Amino acid sequence: MRIRSPSLVELHAFLAVARCGSFRSAADALAVTQAAVSRAVQRLEAQLGFEVFARTGGGVRLTPQGEDLRARTERHVTALEAAALAVRRQPERLRLRLSVAPSIGHLWLLPRLEGFRALHPEVAIEFRQYHHEETFERDDVDLWIALKARAQQRWPRQIAADYLIGREIVAVCAPRRAARIHGAAQLLEQPLLYHSNYPDNWSLWAQAVGASLPAGWHGTGFDLVMNLVEAVRADMGVAVVQRCMVEADLASGRLVTPVPQAASTGRGYYLCRRRAVAAHPAGERFAQWLRQEAGAGR
Repeated sequence: MRIRSPSLVELHAFLAVARCGSFRSAADALAVTQAAVSRAVQRLEAQLGFEVFARTGGGVRLTPQGEDLRARTERHVTALEAAALAVRRQPERLRLRLSVAPSIGHLWLLPRLEGFRALHPEVAIEFRQYHHEETFERDDVDLWIALKARAQQRWPRQIAADYLIGREIVAVCAPRRAARIHGAAQLLEQPLLYHSNYPDNWSLWAQAVGASLPAGWHGTGFDLVMNLVEAVRADMGVAVVQRCMVEADLASGRLVTPVPQAASTGRGYYLCRRRAVAAHPAGERFAQWLRQEAGAGR
């Protein structure tokens, strides 16, 4: 059968000019040159045998025939674009490769992940090894949930980083120990457990609640938050940890906050992506869900 319809290139150019009101704006929207848009519209008019735009000094406007053409084609061209996006490399684009800091992954993300899978069964998630000294130059990761290790830390310029959760720290202990604690001063007399990379968290918390650490205090340090939390569960002492890490323990009563005040470290966990990489359908769905979960936690 002989093809009588204009090409999609010509229809895209025509519809872009109709939407934008000028050839220049249409060229910007399509990421092509103004001359390319103009030539495509000229080919369309030559094939149809009538003008689709009336050119004026102030720009362009659709002719009656152009209005009719837009009404007959716009919905179908839009539907074709949507269909192309849905089928193009779908298995690859709906695979999401994550690199997640271990403690936030183990204590906060994994208990929630089935909720995302229920909402988006079409997304296949792969976890990749987390690097503590991450340069964000790897091509095997789409999104990172990374720790901002210092309050004044700046992310690399090529990275877009959105704060998720984890700035707030609280003092927690087992319920039977909490029964013996009446105020911050008594809490600080207990065996103190701390993250070995951030022993100053105790100073931040004590300052926030108006208390003083014992002179020359020492305690037991742990290099991972998940090990620190496990030590508190075993009633080895009292620890200051990010509230998000113990949400489930606090909700169940397994751990308690004998002194409810919190402090801010100015650090926390961020969702990171490379600015230069095009939008990732699976990544966009995951990021939206993740922000909702983090917002609920805050």
